[in-house]
Amino acid sequence: MASDLKTVKFTPVSVFHYVRLIYRSAIFITLTVLYIVYRVKGGADIEQRIESRPLILIAVWGIFVVEMALRFFPSRLESPGCQKQFGRNYIKSGQTDISIEDNNATFLVALIWIAFNMVFGAMHMLHWLDDGIMLLLCSLYSVCDMICILFFCPFETWLLKNRCCSTCRIYNWDYAMMFTPLFFVAKSYTWSLLALSIALLIRWEVTFYRHPERFSPKTNRYLSCRNCSEKLCAHKVQLRRLWRQVAQFNRKRIARLNP
Repeated sequence: MASDLKTVKFTPVSVFHYVRLIYRSAIFITLTVLYIVYRVKGGADIEQRIESRPLILIAVWGIFVVEMALRFFPSRLESPGCQKQFGRNYIKSGQTDISIEDNNATFLVALIWIAFNMVFGAMHMLHWLDDGIMLLLCSLYSVCDMICILFFCPFETWLLKNRCCSTCRIYNWDYAMMFTPLFFVAKSYTWSLLALSIALLIRWEVTFYRHPERFSPKTNRYLSCRNCSEKLCAHKVQLRRLWRQVAQFNRKRIARLNP
């Protein structure tokens, strides 16, 4: 295991993912603490307190706007999963059989995600949840988004069955999924984030239907393991191997304690 860790180096793309995980986690933890403190004190709602500090609001809003804006253009710091939409990253393989294995599950993913969030939306409309909870939910989604990329993705494992993030059919759905709860928070800064995320999703879907060859590993060599600039699959393999080793160790320990 130790030797495997030495052979795998962090790429600039993977480092960028970890940086985003760190500051998104910091934002979520900060919002959670503030929400609890304000609730205990019985003061103003968290969104009102945030709005009273426009510099903090603009900074957080600006971070996500910049993240999404960069997705509209080719970038060497982004995952091949979202970069495969651009023509410059289309490397012809010589094959013409366009095969996208996870395409049929996209409707199911969308249906599940909308239904899941409609539960929170209904609770918000019934005033069981306030705007602060919806903002916290959105922030939690942003952290989970990075966990899906770096460690474990339930969509990939249980629904889409895609090989890795590079071949993921819905990679650029992430911001639209992340900001779904903002639909129920009628603020200019929330709806602007949601609108930009939907524009990103529409751009992705239009490109997919116009150029499906860019999204297929069979027709686009850019999606091959050899050309991957991310190498996160190696870290996921190591994590799964570690889990197996821990489970095996626990079984052996239980066996020794119960002869």
